[in-house]
Amino acid sequence: MSGHPTSETPPNGFWAQAAADPDRTVLVAPDGEQWSAGRLHAAANRLVHGLRAAGLEQGDSFAVVLPNGVEFFTAYLAAVQAGLYLVPVNHHLTGPEIAWIVSDSAAKVLIAHERFAAAATAAADEAGLPASHRHAVGTVPGFAPYTQLLDGQPDSAPDDRALGWVMNYTSGTTGRPRGIRRPLSGRLPEESHLGGFLGIFGIRPFDDNVHLVCSPLYHTAVLQFAGAALHIGHPLVLMDKWTPEEMLRLIDTHRCTHTHMVPTQFHRLLALPEETRRSYDVTSMRHAIHGAAPCPEHVKRAMIDWWGNCVEEYYAASEGGGAFATAEDWLKKPGTVGKAWPISELAVFDDDGNRLPPGELGTVYLKMNTGGFSYHKDEAKTRKNRIGDFFTVGDLGILDEDGYLFLRDRKIDMIISGGVNIYPAEIEAALLTHPDVADAAAFGIPHADRGEEVKAVVEPVEGRAPSESLAADILAHCEHRLAGYKRPRTLDFIAAMPRDPNGKLYKRRLREPYWEGHDRPL
Repeated sequence: MSGHPTSETPPNGFWAQAAADPDRTVLVAPDGEQWSAGRLHAAANRLVHGLRAAGLEQGDSFAVVLPNGVEFFTAYLAAVQAGLYLVPVNHHLTGPEIAWIVSDSAAKVLIAHERFAAAATAAADEAGLPASHRHAVGTVPGFAPYTQLLDGQPDSAPDDRALGWVMNYTSGTTGRPRGIRRPLSGRLPEESHLGGFLGIFGIRPFDDNVHLVCSPLYHTAVLQFAGAALHIGHPLVLMDKWTPEEMLRLIDTHRCTHTHMVPTQFHRLLALPEETRRSYDVTSMRHAIHGAAPCPEHVKRAMIDWWGNCVEEYYAASEGGGAFATAEDWLKKPGTVGKAWPISELAVFDDDGNRLPPGELGTVYLKMNTGGFSYHKDEAKTRKNRIGDFFTVGDLGILDEDGYLFLRDRKIDMIISGGVNIYPAEIEAALLTHPDVADAAAFGIPHADRGEEVKAVVEPVEGRAPSESLAADILAHCEHRLAGYKRPRTLDFIAAMPRDPNGKLYKRRLREPYWEGHDRPL
C-alpha cells in the first residue's frame, strides 16, 4: 500500500486529495475490503445530502453507535465538511446512558449498528427520537436502513461547506458525562490544517505512512489520530475487535507505520509466545504512540527492546493540551510522559491555586494555545477546575527542572492510609511483573484505624485458576518490590478486568462494592 503524494505539494485535507487522486486506496475495512478515496468521498457526500434532507443544518448534531468500520469514517467526513457535530457514543453503554448523550447533545439523527440494537432502541425510545430519524447498519426493528440516508443522494460535494467537528462526551468520574463542545469557525474545511496535529509527534504527510486503527473510534484520541492521518494522506487499516496476534499480522501485511495504543495492549502483546512474536515483521513501525493510562516501566522497556525507538508516549485530555515523550526522552528520564506540546502548556498547582516550582507534587494543569472549549450545557463544570486559562482533569504529578512531566496518579484514585498518600499506579506496576498476572488494579478500601487500606484485584493469565496459594504468592511477590505501607493487604481475583476496549479501567466499578455502607466520595 503506497502513501506517495500525487504532487510535490499535497492538497490539504481528505476531500481535496480524493478529488486529485480518487483511485488511491485510503481505507482497509476490518473484513479486508479496500476503499478508494473516490468511493469514500462519494459516500460522505451522499450522507451530507441525506442528513440535510432529514432537516440537519449547520451547528446541528447527530450521534453514532457504531463499531470501527467505513460507516464511522463516512459519518466523520460528512460532519467535518458540513458544519455538523458528530457525537460518537461508546457502544458499551446502556440504553439510558446512550439516551442521555443523544438528548443532551440534541442529536437529530441516530445511526446505530445492529450489533448494539437493544441499547440503541432503548436509547432512541427514551430520547423521544422519531422513527424517521433512526437509522441502522444492518437490521434493527423500528430503524430505517442506513442505506436509505444515502440512496438517491448525489455524489457531488454539498453546497455551503463549512468545517464541523466531533463532540466527544467525557466518561466522568462522578455524575453524568458532559459533551466537550468547541465553537465552529465557519471556515472551509481546507482552510484548517486538519492533520497538523500529527506533526507534534514527527509524523509527516504521505511519506508512505499507513495508520493502524487498533482501538475503538468512539474514543477521542483514537478518532483524532485516525482522522488526522487520513487528512494528511495516510491510508487507514481498521481493526474491529483487537487481538494481539491479529495486530501483528496487520502490521506485517500492510506495512503499517504508526498507531495509537494503550499499555494493556503492550502487556498482552508481550504475553504472546516468543515464537509467535518473532513470526511477524514489525520493522515498518515508526510511531507506536501510547497514552490513556500509566505504563509500567518494565512493560515499556520490553516494548522498546522488541519494537525499538518507535515506542512513544503522550499525555493529554479530551479537553485539549498535552505532553509527548520519544523513546529517547523516556530512556533518558524513565517514567516521564514528556514535555509540553508546542501548542500547549503544562503547570503544577497546589490545592490553594499556587503554581508550584519544579520537583514539587501537585495537581497537573494543561492549557491549549489554539482555542478553548466548554462543557455542553454545563457552565459550572466549565468554570470548575480552572485556574485562568489552565484546566485539570485531576491528575497528580511533578514537573522537573527540564520541563518533563512525571505523573503519580489520579486524585480520585489516590489512597490515603494513616495520613500517607499511596499511588495505585505504582502498586499495579509491581503486580503486573508477576508471571501469572494478566491485569491488575489497586485501590483503597475501608479500614477502621487507618481510613483506607490497599486492596488488589487481579485477573490471572489464561489457564491459571484463582486460588489461595496463588493469592499468597502474588502478595509475597509484592514484598520484594513495594514498601510495607504500599503493599496490598488482601487480594481478590476477577475473571476479566472492567476495561473499555481502549484500555481505560473502570476502577469505580471495582471499588464501589467495598465501600457500601461507608463514607467515601466515589
